[in-house]
Amino acid sequence: MISKERLKEIIVANREFILNQVENIIKREGVYFPSKPSKVGILYGVRRSGKTFVLYDLFKKFSDESLYIDFEDERLTNFVISDFEVLKEAFLELNPPLVDRRKTFLLDEIQNVRDWEKFCRRVSERENTKIVVAGSSSKIMPQEIHTSLRGRAWSMEIAPFSFREYLKAKNVVVDKNSIYGSKRVNIKKHFRDYLKWGGFPEIIFAKNEFEKNKILKEYLGSMFFKDLVERFRMNNIPLLDIMLDGIFSLFSQKLSLNSFYKQYKDKIPFSKDTLFSYYKYFLQSMLVFEVRKFAESIYKRMRNPAKIYLVDVGLARRVSSEDLGRLLENIVFTRLRRKTDKIFYFEEGKECDFVMNENGRLSAYQVCYECNEENRGRELDGLILCCKWLGLRKGFVLTFDHEEQLNREGIKIEIKPVWKWLLE
Repeated sequence: MISKERLKEIIVANREFILNQVENIIKREGVYFPSKPSKVGILYGVRRSGKTFVLYDLFKKFSDESLYIDFEDERLTNFVISDFEVLKEAFLELNPPLVDRRKTFLLDEIQNVRDWEKFCRRVSERENTKIVVAGSSSKIMPQEIHTSLRGRAWSMEIAPFSFREYLKAKNVVVDKNSIYGSKRVNIKKHFRDYLKWGGFPEIIFAKNEFEKNKILKEYLGSMFFKDLVERFRMNNIPLLDIMLDGIFSLFSQKLSLNSFYKQYKDKIPFSKDTLFSYYKYFLQSMLVFEVRKFAESIYKRMRNPAKIYLVDVGLARRVSSEDLGRLLENIVFTRLRRKTDKIFYFEEGKECDFVMNENGRLSAYQVCYECNEENRGRELDGLILCCKWLGLRKGFVLTFDHEEQLNREGIKIEIKPVWKWLLE
């Protein structure tokens, strides 16, 4: 058991650190908490995406009633569920007026405490306490949450910065004048940087390319071991290495696990079952996501290869990709995914990159770095066929900088730059 006095020291130290030293907190888009404390707020997502700073922001907003604890603090290594009551007592002894008033508990890296869900449910329901927890492990993703919190959790994924959030971090004001006026040159310059390095918060504030490369390399190492090897007890490291290289080099492209198996089965020892299990772990780690073919039946979706996308284009530096079209497509995917998880690709003789189903409303998007004479026919034909197939009268082509409106075969086609589309 951890002593109450030690817990008081940690509580006070955390408070002083957040209030006096934490700066540059960027308000995150789409982060909303219910007004009533009966729901436990759960922030999940890939490592280093900014979950802790969401907690810091809440602490500053409700500093008179808030407790912040980070369970990766080495002083809390042996913290167990029974210590929660001691923690609560220590906090109330430091803040006696809160005994009968609302309190806010902000618990970071909560997956390090076994059975944390039971404590959070009890105090949120019975003790007028708002609880928000955060963690980088797949253990706290919605599908992994313990049954004791089912129906009582308010889960929100915290992803790396969107382009709008990136610009906020750079103190760039975005309005109509910025998009259409002389300031657009500056915004396009920032977008080139965002396309190259992605939106991990620490990357955005790094001083030079050397620091950015080093940080991303360390991120991948941490994600590799903590979110894959340790979390899922993956012991075939040669297979894991090959899969990491293969998946990260195929972003924005199709991945066939059967083809992968045939290519490598004679080079290293592994079974097809192990391969499919490891692929599932990659998806659960939230480092990569898959997009399935648009089809009426689940069987047709699953029998076709999935397209693979990274949680952030900064991780594409792992394979030093210079394919700007694929990077652009990956950025479009991450934006669409903030709206819905019902995203598909279309392929019926011709291809269209994305079909999005947002609350039953379908829309089609084609992505290419340039829409020129060489590729225009292919890109437009795929989009037009997709729109006709879906009964849509309008489709979108997203490029790096081209802008135009067309009408082909009764389909209105809007071509616009991705950077402008991201700011709408």
